[in-house]
Amino acid sequence: QVQLVESGGGLVQAGGSLRLSCAASGRIFSSYVMGWFRQAPGKEREFAAAITWRDGSTYYADSVKGRFTISRDNVKNTMYLQMNSLKPEDTAVYYCAAERFATPATMRQKDMYNYWGQGTQVTVSS
Repeated sequence: QVQLVESGGGLVQAGGSLRLSCAASGRIFSSYVMGWFRQAPGKEREFAAAITWRDGSTYYADSVKGRFTISRDNVKNTMYLQMNSLKPEDTAVYYCAAERFATPATMRQKDMYNYWGQGTQVTVSS
């Protein structure tokens, strides 16, 4: 079992920055993929970014590429999402997720992930 706890959300003006953290407890195998998803009001939960635990390979949605950076600290069992140049359309609840068997072909699919955090609200004002 894996437990995930997000932190770092808040209110920021457009153009500002925030860093989200996702602390994982339980057994994190090197084969795990961890990801960030987000859900805006009235919309489906969508993929934002993912990282492989073994070698730190990163993957991004086109909507955040160049503005967001995903990273992980294997010692602390913590994943981060550095969000720069934030836009009002980035407003959403951000969730971290973990999955042992996701692959680059499947990691963008929310249904592939078995473990989820409770979410943290990010609000970007214009």
